[in-house]
Amino acid sequence: MTHPPAKPIKLNVDLLRDWPLPMPSCDGDKEARGRVLVIGGSREMPGAVILAANAALRAGAGKLTVATGASVAQLVASAIPESRVIGLPETDDGGIRTESAELFDNLTGKIDAILIGPGMQDEPSICAFVHALLPKFPDTKIVLDACAMAVVRGSQSYQEDVEHIRDAHLILTPHAGEMAHLLGDEKHAIVADPHTTARDAASDWNAVVALKGAVTFIASPTGDVWQHEGGNVGLAISGSGDTLAGIIAGLAARGATLEQATAWGVLLHAQAGQNLAKRIGSLGYLAREIADEVPALLDKFGRRAI
Repeated sequence: MTHPPAKPIKLNVDLLRDWPLPMPSCDGDKEARGRVLVIGGSREMPGAVILAANAALRAGAGKLTVATGASVAQLVASAIPESRVIGLPETDDGGIRTESAELFDNLTGKIDAILIGPGMQDEPSICAFVHALLPKFPDTKIVLDACAMAVVRGSQSYQEDVEHIRDAHLILTPHAGEMAHLLGDEKHAIVADPHTTARDAASDWNAVVALKGAVTFIASPTGDVWQHEGGNVGLAISGSGDTLAGIIAGLAARGATLEQATAWGVLLHAQAGQNLAKRIGSLGYLAREIADEVPALLDKFGRRAI
């Protein structure tokens, strides 16, 4: 007999205050704050990787490397002067060539968290690239976003990789439409039961899954599920998801666990939207403005109520 899923844990500020993020020592350098690698962007969407990379720094990561298509690498470098930028060989359709994974050999063991996906194009080539890259970083926390998530879609080779990885090290951040694509299901079926969908996907993929929406469900492969309500319609804008993924990656680089980085990231992103809605208006604020709210929110949420 099957049992109904356990009731989700309510994700709110009080929960975060009882789940404090790792903090660097006062005399720690940028290495102590974590090293994050953001891989993304393309000829048509270079802005997505810029949004994600900036968000990772706003979340407190200390050292940033960005890898993007060679055609836009200089543009990205100019937009993010705080980063090292690596230009990657591209496919004719704007994707990243599989052999590009070899360019990351010298970073193995030197990166605390990786984000792959924002602004990438050519799903088949990206999946082949991710397949080649994952074995190089078996112990690194990795956030998969956008078309990079398709590596889990009906992929027998990925499932075989999972069986040889004892500890989960992946975070996926799909909205309902993306989840339907990953599962080969209809979107309405995902919307009808997001709690069970997220929980089952986390178990099947051995990953933390954040199923985004007006109500977001975060599921761990251990069976725990968190539920967050409280975003606003203004967050439904181009680039918002890239920013969320960057926040999560930045927190993971600082030393947060997969579940903690995802939970904090979802709530920080939502609260940033609420702040902007109050100051600018419920519609019309920009994704590039979301990350600017994060440092003050980190300070606010990190303080225990008196």
